[in-house]
Amino acid sequence: MKYIIMMLIVLGLIIADYLTGVIKAYVAEDLSSRKMRLGGLNKFSEMLVMGVSVGFEVGMDKLGEFANTPELAGVVGSVTATGVFAYIALMEIISIFENYSEINPDAKWIKKFVKRLKISNENEDEDEEE
Repeated sequence: MKYIIMMLIVLGLIIADYLTGVIKAYVAEDLSSRKMRLGGLNKFSEMLVMGVSVGFEVGMDKLGEFANTPELAGVVGSVTATGVFAYIALMEIISIFENYSEINPDAKWIKKFVKRLKISNENEDEDEEE
């Protein structure tokens, strides 16, 4: 059941992000079928990655039963699926906030929040490149 819930949460966030992106493009008068197609493919890929991580968790559980190490295999699978779930969910929530901040210029608190997140992400990217 937890796998279904994880997938539904990710799917809901993906749909919300896609729709807020379309609204943002409409407000900015920048609707582009190419951007929408690429965005849709990106979202589909996120669902695929989430599905693979859930499948990995299920597979690790079964492998653990077969190899008489269910605890270790369960932990590995859970950490993978939960990590991927958390990353995708956080990424989608940030994207929804970014879209909303551009849709509603009066939402100053979101703009400040998004700006801090972008600065934080840029610093992490620079650290990885070094």
